[in-house]
Amino acid sequence: MKQKKSIFIRPLVIVIDLVLINAIVYFISDKEYLNFPFLFYVSIFWLFISYYTKFYNVYRYTHVSRLITLLLSQFFVFSLAYLSYFSLFKEGQIINNQFFVFALIFCSISFIKFFVFFLLKKYRSGGMNYRNIVFFGGMNSAKKLEKLFQNKSDLGYRFYGFFSDKTYKSKFFLGPTKNGFKYIEENNIDEVYCDPTEISQSLLIKIRKFVNQNNLELRLLPENKAIYSKDFILEYYGTIPILKPKKLPFERIETHVIKRTFDIFFSLIVIVFLLSWLLPILWFSVKLTSKGPFFFKQQRDGINGNQFVCYKIRSMEINKDADIISATKDDKRITKIGAFLRKTSLDELPQFFNVLFGDMSIVGPRPHINVQTKKYINEVDNYLVRNSVKPGITGLAQISGYRGEIIKKSDIENRVRLDIFYIENWSFFLDIKIISQTCFNFFIKEEKAY
Repeated sequence: MKQKKSIFIRPLVIVIDLVLINAIVYFISDKEYLNFPFLFYVSIFWLFISYYTKFYNVYRYTHVSRLITLLLSQFFVFSLAYLSYFSLFKEGQIINNQFFVFALIFCSISFIKFFVFFLLKKYRSGGMNYRNIVFFGGMNSAKKLEKLFQNKSDLGYRFYGFFSDKTYKSKFFLGPTKNGFKYIEENNIDEVYCDPTEISQSLLIKIRKFVNQNNLELRLLPENKAIYSKDFILEYYGTIPILKPKKLPFERIETHVIKRTFDIFFSLIVIVFLLSWLLPILWFSVKLTSKGPFFFKQQRDGINGNQFVCYKIRSMEINKDADIISATKDDKRITKIGAFLRKTSLDELPQFFNVLFGDMSIVGPRPHINVQTKKYINEVDNYLVRNSVKPGITGLAQISGYRGEIIKKSDIENRVRLDIFYIENWSFFLDIKIISQTCFNFFIKEEKAY
């Protein structure tokens, strides 16, 4: 789609800002500070502060007053971090022209900020970098949107028309709501707008599910009471209030960066300080009590359904049903040492290598064997939502008691429900809580640990 090119604008602006900051410090600052530690310090703090001030969260509908607010808040905090370097590492001595250097950085970044902002507006006014939109609702609200996007061409929207179960005589009336989904797919529509007062709740749920599946944007024209909904962000397009759904945690790139960094750090600690001496002991125990390989390897579903080889310590006798039937209570295939490994979850330890390789995460939905995935896709609502993130060694469902054998349908439904809750409500501290509870469960007897 045409608007997808705009995803490169923000990274490009960030790179330009960092190059400017480093160039100014390098060429104008005192020779004493032309070193990697100082440049790294400045760059890291700039990115860190911009994340919390949302300095780069500038959209096509952002007002210039918001731009000024972002600049002032960013540079106020950045000035403290910048000048703190001299207090922390140079005993409070500010060398010669550092205030001038900082002022030059402020002026340069501000110029780039406004230049890009107005350049994009001019570009969109010329009919480029546009987004195609349709509306579900009545004609009055549709007219407001059409007039807004016509008068403010610099926003870069093309209004195709509206769908309603009432019939209207208007060139923008596209037909009943049931025709909307096919129309959206055939006309490369990028954003869908709805008036909740004009359409049914069931249709709104259906639209929201459709836009999520097709990677589209959803916007609502709010009722007064909806303006304060915690699940939406209120924005103004001119004088018209618009609600957009808040992004889920895993729709943010910073979530993946934080989670991957933690995964690498944590898995390396476990591999170096635990597995380096424990695996040889377990290898000897497994090989002594049964014939077969030490590691058990099995294809599992990873993120977006991509297959990966999941590693475990073999806990069963070699059997042809390993990829078809999961372990059950009093399973005859489980060896004596295997029973201990499964009770303590020590058989899962090799999956820290999967985490290090990037196939899994420390915390996430547990990966099921392929035959179970094929079975539950058709039986459990939203089952495939689990595949939108990396599978985990442990997860919210596991510490809540939903692990092991699936005996009745409610077992898998509750597991999926908790997995989806985790995906929609992820936080770093939730991961820490799940890991802590998993460690605690190691020392207690779990009913379904077999």
